Amino acid sequence: MSITFNADEIFEMAEKIERDGAGFYRQAAKFAADKEIKQMFLDLAGMEDRHLATFQEMRKQLSEEEKEDTVFDPDNEAAMYLQTMARGHGWEGKKSLTENLTGKETLGEILDIAVNAENNSVVFYTGLKELVPSRAGRDKIEAIIKEELGHIAVLSQKITGWK
Repeated sequence: MSITFNADEIFEMAEKIERDGAGFYRQAAKFAADKEIKQMFLDLAGMEDRHLATFQEMRKQLSEEEKEDTVFDPDNEAAMYLQTMARGHGWEGKKSLTENLTGKETLGEILDIAVNAENNSVVFYTGLKELVPSRAGRDKIEAIIKEELGHIAVLSQKITGWK
């Protein structure tokens, strides 16, 4: 069966990704010994919180038609697929944002996890942008993509300086 999602489900997944991202950055801040690094993680968490609020607002603006199921799904496979995609926001063989940091990770490992997760977010939101009509806030998604790209630049700069 081909699985497709309605706009409500896609925004639900975006909200999960942003919640996980904010939680990850707050957890990383707890383990950061350097005050500058700690503040960077807290700033990134705040940005993810703002993205979450944007997606929540966009979701509220959806019409009932946009919230309707797009496929017959008696076994709730689409919802399970969404949950799996949102939970697996890391990358194969590595920690995802939903896994707790142990405090034993190096700063380099934490930064690598973050950069890869931000890259995944950009890919997801780029696809999402194509599904959202202009009237529903495509420009807001474009702004979030630009911020996520900015996160990648900040994190990559820290990686370069750290190594």
